[in-house]
Amino acid sequence: MNTHVDPLLQYPIGKFEWIEHPSRKEIKTAISTLEEFPLILKSTVSDLSKDILLNKYRPDAWNIAQVVHHIADSHMHSYLRIKHALLEENPHIKDYHEVDWAKTEDASNIDLSYSLDLIKALHKRWSLFLKSLSTEEIMKTYFHPERNKKYTIGTTVLIYAWHCDHHLAHIYNAIRKGY
Repeated sequence: MNTHVDPLLQYPIGKFEWIEHPSRKEIKTAISTLEEFPLILKSTVSDLSKDILLNKYRPDAWNIAQVVHHIADSHMHSYLRIKHALLEENPHIKDYHEVDWAKTEDASNIDLSYSLDLIKALHKRWSLFLKSLSTEEIMKTYFHPERNKKYTIGTTVLIYAWHCDHHLAHIYNAIRKGY
């Protein structure tokens, strides 16, 4: 098995560039990405055939259906982490093993309707919530024990805006090329 992963297939838009203290403009742009993402995702995947939904974006990777379900799982985790950061003092968050989550029946099914509905509702709440935060609240943190790192709410918002675009690029690659 080839252990080399083509970085352009793994990170088609490049790796996330860490911004410790994002500006209000950067946060506003990221929130807009989170707001618009569900519609873009749905329009991208809704009319895909079963065969295309099973395309992978690179060898030994998830297929399109798994990517969509992963987005639902990952974004739920992030939303809750941000809520904990706001309401607690630098809480330690629980990590999750996304590869294991992608193997469960609800995350490997080609029916995307329930994950698309969840992403739409979640992003609506997430966007409303994020827009209500003050500059001081955006700087509140949570601690990721597995990575031994503090994350601000503002940086996390940027990470997940990037995450939206990152996985859309994976889906586009899988539609065009498919592995």
